[in-house]
Amino acid sequence: MNDAQATAPVPLPVRRRTRGRFVLSVFAILATVGIALVSTIDPYAGATAAPFYEQPVMVKASGVQRYKIAGGYVLVDVRRDAFKVVGAPVVVAPVAPAANSSSASAGGGSRSAAASSSSASGGGASYTTPIGVAQTYAARAVAARGWAPSEFSCLVSLWTRESGWSTHASNASGAYGIPQALPGSKMAAAGSDWQNDYQTQIDWGLGYISASYGSPCGAWAHSNAFNWY
Repeated sequence: MNDAQATAPVPLPVRRRTRGRFVLSVFAILATVGIALVSTIDPYAGATAAPFYEQPVMVKASGVQRYKIAGGYVLVDVRRDAFKVVGAPVVVAPVAPAANSSSASAGGGSRSAAASSSSASGGGASYTTPIGVAQTYAARAVAARGWAPSEFSCLVSLWTRESGWSTHASNASGAYGIPQALPGSKMAAAGSDWQNDYQTQIDWGLGYISASYGSPCGAWAHSNAFNWY
């Protein structure tokens, strides 16, 4: 090759091809770097992110359920099949059950006379637990069984009709207590103090409802349909 050939200018098409390859190489490098940054850094994070890209704050449900009881509400915090009451329960003065045209008899009996708030047979007790106290305990027991607050509402309606939530409500058929067990002595399976203790009566009543109707709303529906549960 002579000197004239060595110093001859590169033809224009060759220069354009070389420049194009260079531009493509640079673009490929920049694209690779950009992809790497996007995969490791959120470009929409921070205060400068547009509202369209801002994600809503997800708040974990607390698990606290609100149950309406006589005289107010009680909050029940369910945690891993256990429960605790948030805040002091509402306590109301004892209220005599309203007179009904008929009364349920849990355990398969038919309705007869209205439930009355009387002393337990053989017990001589005249004190009946305030409705708010009994319903607070029942709300906690309902939550512990995994039932929703709506089930407690059905329970309130059911036992208000049955006994007015009186621990000593009874009728001529032999039905007795808050759940109107027939006969009342059935509740001895839950405790020997069944004649006077609202907790024993509620525990037995919820067990009976669960075994017979699945839930308080199931028992309430049956009571509405057949006038007993």
